[in-house]
Amino acid sequence: MALPVYATFPQRLWHYSYLAFCAVVLFFLVAPLIVVIPLSFSKSPFLHFTPEFLRLDPEAFSLRWYRQMIGDCSAPDITTVCSDRWKDGFRNSLFIAIFATLFATTLGTLASLALSRAYTPFRKALMAIMISPLIVPLIITASGMFMFFAKFQLVATFTGMIIAHTVLGLPFVVITVTATLISFDHNLTRAASGLGGTPFYNFFKIQVPLITPGVVSGALFAFITSFDEVVVVLFIGSQNQITLPRQMWSGIRQEISPTILSAATVLVILSILLLTTVELLRRRSERLRGIRPS
Repeated sequence: MALPVYATFPQRLWHYSYLAFCAVVLFFLVAPLIVVIPLSFSKSPFLHFTPEFLRLDPEAFSLRWYRQMIGDCSAPDITTVCSDRWKDGFRNSLFIAIFATLFATTLGTLASLALSRAYTPFRKALMAIMISPLIVPLIITASGMFMFFAKFQLVATFTGMIIAHTVLGLPFVVITVTATLISFDHNLTRAASGLGGTPFYNFFKIQVPLITPGVVSGALFAFITSFDEVVVVLFIGSQNQITLPRQMWSGIRQEISPTILSAATVLVILSILLLTTVELLRRRSERLRGIRPS
């Protein structure tokens, strides 16, 4: 927002100093991404900018690490160890994230319908339990899941991985959907009931269209949380349930390969697309509620 014409010199100094401080903070947050993305297209097997790369020599650029990530070992410039572990990790991450998102969105939306009602008994206690995975350190959550799942033989299974990721994604759905339902005008459903609408009909025809942006936003957060998770995977997963983040973790410990940068670039692009979608849904929700986006 621009400063008014009558702003004093101290006010202008504070305003521009604040903007400069925000720019510096943003730079330090984005700088690692600025370094990772170009390096993923380097032909060199080392994690540094070669003189040819800095001169923008076409011979210094290559897609060899992206081909290695998808398991294409037939390219002549693939000289390091090549396997299908990266491709399998991406497929497993996508498989687990999709099912975990579906379950987290369904359960979180149903829970939010009750938590958004002021007359729900123990509403605050239930809300605290629902969002506890965001508060409790992840290493403690993973340890507890391992000991609990071991009793039911869910360790080293895709079922256990999906349940664990569902628990981690559930708070995001509960928070976003509950925030949307709190601002929901329940006079609309009361009016529909007065006109003869059943609760089932009113929910899907009136309530669902208005809370859809919140539901989709929570689902996107749950998806990216599951797709990026590595701590729980280390505790519960086995070598057959290796995911993309776990493969990146193993690659850092065992071999330093630019393939890790290619996988990181894919995750960065995926995160940007999901966050952009969340922002568009937020603005759409504001328009539906008659709020002018700032």
